[in-house]
Amino acid sequence: MSAVSLRLPDDVSSRLQHLAEATGRSKTFYMIEAIRDHLDDLEDLYLAERELEDIRAGRSQTTSLEEVMKQYGLEG
Repeated sequence: MSAVSLRLPDDVSSRLQHLAEATGRSKTFYMIEAIRDHLDDLEDLYLAERELEDIRAGRSQTTSLEEVMKQYGLEG
């Protein structure tokens, strides 16, 4: 595991300290969880933006919901 130094605004640090004390978890635990969750969101956003660029440039194709439902026998 790598060590990272991070300066937090006082209000964020205080909230983090209170949460850690209330739950018996470490501040590090919550910082790691928050970073992981945000990285997941950023990676999803990056992939979606890249796919949208490919669609707009004609390098990728889309399938309508109707076509997908029909393909899997889910038409209503």
